[in-house]
Amino acid sequence: MTADVQETYERAGFGAPVRRGSRPALVVVDLTRGFTEPSFPTGADLTSVVDATSELVGAARPAGVPVIWTAISYTRAEAEGTSVTWLDKARGMRALVEGSEAVALDPRLPRAPGDPLVVKKGASAFFGTSLAASLTALGADTVLVCGATTSGCVRATAVDAVQSGFPVLVPRASVGDRADGPHDAALFDIQAKYGDVVEQDDALAYLRSL
Repeated sequence: MTADVQETYERAGFGAPVRRGSRPALVVVDLTRGFTEPSFPTGADLTSVVDATSELVGAARPAGVPVIWTAISYTRAEAEGTSVTWLDKARGMRALVEGSEAVALDPRLPRAPGDPLVVKKGASAFFGTSLAASLTALGADTVLVCGATTSGCVRATAVDAVQSGFPVLVPRASVGDRADGPHDAALFDIQAKYGDVVEQDDALAYLRSL
């Protein structure tokens, strides 16, 4: 970030730190095989993101922090039809058909049997789902957002989380994208306006402090 950009954002009052509550929840966005494995059309090698997210989940368990997973999944009719307008723009997403390997969570992830799975049709994990209600029912007062992709579903989820009243933390190592440019731009935007982009050690220390 250049000095003039930093000055512009500071003058506008962006980038202040968010408050951290005592009852966070971990929302893991779309770390399905269709995104974490490069053999799928929509995928990339997100091994490091899977590993970093697994580390956060491991820290969340003993602290009693709930872990909620999300996945994009379309019925065959949705994937092949015209009812989901987003798929006209992002045509590769039509491969994310329910029951397929592409929509299965990456098997390297430590999902527990009792962890909720939110199935969504759009970018944000909040749009058209029960996520906000579930977080409220769980008593969550902060949301840590992990997953993929940084410029798409992670950013959209972070925006909707703060708009739903939840302070947002995004651990940098636990989010990933298909290319560095969109990834870096999304993190800059999240840090400026919607949440705190934090280092992995910071996120781990926060969870372990609970």
